[in-house]
Amino acid sequence: MPDLLGATNPVPGYDNTIANRNIPISPGSSQVQNVPDLTKVTGADHRTEQQDASQAGGQVRYDSNFQTFLQQLRQTQDLSSTLSKLMMKEGTSVSSGMSEGIAEEMSQALQMLKMDQGELLKFLAAQMKAGTRFGGALFALLRNAYAHADSEGVRLDILNFLKSYNDFSSTAHLEGNLMRNLTGMANAMPASWGDQLRDLIAQLENSLAAGDRQGSISLLQQQVFPLMSAYVSQTHDLGTPRELLSLLALDLARYENGTEDKLTEAFHQLSGYGTLKGMLGGIDGQSMLKLLQNSQFAKNTSAAQFADHLAAAAARALRGEGSAEVQEVFRTLVKAMLVNESVYMPLNHFLIPMEMDGRMLFSELWVDPDAEEKKEGGQGEKCMKFLFKIDVQGLGFFDVILTNRERDVGIVVSCPEGVVPFSKEIEQNISKILTRNDLNPAAVSVRKMERPVTLTEVFPKIFEGKNSVNVKV
Repeated sequence: MPDLLGATNPVPGYDNTIANRNIPISPGSSQVQNVPDLTKVTGADHRTEQQDASQAGGQVRYDSNFQTFLQQLRQTQDLSSTLSKLMMKEGTSVSSGMSEGIAEEMSQALQMLKMDQGELLKFLAAQMKAGTRFGGALFALLRNAYAHADSEGVRLDILNFLKSYNDFSSTAHLEGNLMRNLTGMANAMPASWGDQLRDLIAQLENSLAAGDRQGSISLLQQQVFPLMSAYVSQTHDLGTPRELLSLLALDLARYENGTEDKLTEAFHQLSGYGTLKGMLGGIDGQSMLKLLQNSQFAKNTSAAQFADHLAAAAARALRGEGSAEVQEVFRTLVKAMLVNESVYMPLNHFLIPMEMDGRMLFSELWVDPDAEEKKEGGQGEKCMKFLFKIDVQGLGFFDVILTNRERDVGIVVSCPEGVVPFSKEIEQNISKILTRNDLNPAAVSVRKMERPVTLTEVFPKIFEGKNSVNVKV
C-alpha cells in the first residue's frame, strides 16, 4: 500500500510514478477478461473458458476437472518404478537419505513381501478383498435394489446408508486425522493458546483410546471448536490453524455420521420399505453391525498392513524427514496413488509388491471387468481386460496385456531386450499354463518393448468421462 501511494523512498533508476498512471486499454484488448458473475451479464471479452496443456503450464486447468485428471495421468510415473527405487536390495542413492523412522517402516514392509507361490495367491486375494469396501451379500442386495428401485426416496436412503457405512468403516482413519490436525494446530499457535489446545488433545486421546465416541464428539464440539473460534476471532490468524480447523470440521462431521447409532438408524430406514423388507430377511440392527464388523474389509489383512507401513513411511518423508531425494520419491509415490485411485478412474487398481526366490518384483495391475473390443464388422464384444506393469529385479520392465472372453485368453507381453531370445519358450510355457487351467490360448505373443504402454492406450474408455464428468470449475 505505501508503494502504491508513492510514500516510500525512491529507488534509483526506477520511476515509481509509472505504477500510478492510467494506462489506456482499448475495449477489444485481449488482456481484458471480465470476472465471471452468474448474477448478471458482463461485457464481451476474449475469455473462451478453454485451456490447453501449453497454456496450463503444468498447473490445474480452470476449464475442466476431468481434463486435469487426464493431464496428471499422463504425467504420473509408474508406481512399480517408484517402489523399486525405495526397496531394491542393491540400494540406491535414495536409501542413503532415509531417516531412521522411514527406514524402519520400509524394513517392516519388506519383511511382509517374502512369499512363495501359495502365499502370493493369498496376498493377492487378500488385497483385492481389502480394497473392496462394499463387498458381500448385503451390498450385493442393496446394489440390486438400487438398480431396480422405482422410487427416488429408496435410492436416496440406500445412498445415505452407504455413506454412513463408509464413515463407520473409516473410524480409525478419521480418528488419526483428528489427532494429527489438532496437533498441527497446536504447533502453529502461540504457546498461550497452544498449551490450552494440547490439554484438550490429551483428553481427546484418552477418550479415543477408551472407545468413547460420543464423549470425543462432545469434547470437540463443546470445547475444541469454541477455543479455536475464540483464537481466530481475537488474533485474526487466517493461516495454518484456520485451514486445519476447516479440515477438522469435515472429519468431525464424518466421524459423527459414522456412529453405530447413525448406521443403525439408516439401516432401519431401509427396512421400512416393503420392497427391501423381504430382501433383508428380518435382519435387525445388531446383526447388521456384527455382519459389517466381521467383513473382510474390516479385518487387518497383510495387504492392509503393508499399505499402513508404506503410508507411515510416506507421512514421515512428507513431514520433512530424510533427504530431498527421499521426499521427492515419496511425493511421486503419493501422487501416483491418488491419481490411480481417482474418482474419475473407471478401472480397478492393485499394487502387487513381493520378493520371491530372492528376487524383488513390483507390479501394478489394472482391471476393466466391462471392457469392449471391436471385432470384424465393427461390432463390440464384451470381455475382461488386464494390464500388468512389472519391474523384475535384474531383468527390467515388462508390460503384460491380458484379454479374457469366456474361455478364450489373449496375452501380449512386452519384455526387455535381454529376454527377447527366450520369447518363443515363454510363449509356449504361457500356452501350457492356460491349457492346464482349461483355458484356450487364443493369441499369445512375446515381443521386445519399444516403449511402455500407457493406460489410455489399453483402456480408451477412460476418455468417456469427457461426455459425463467434464465438470467446469
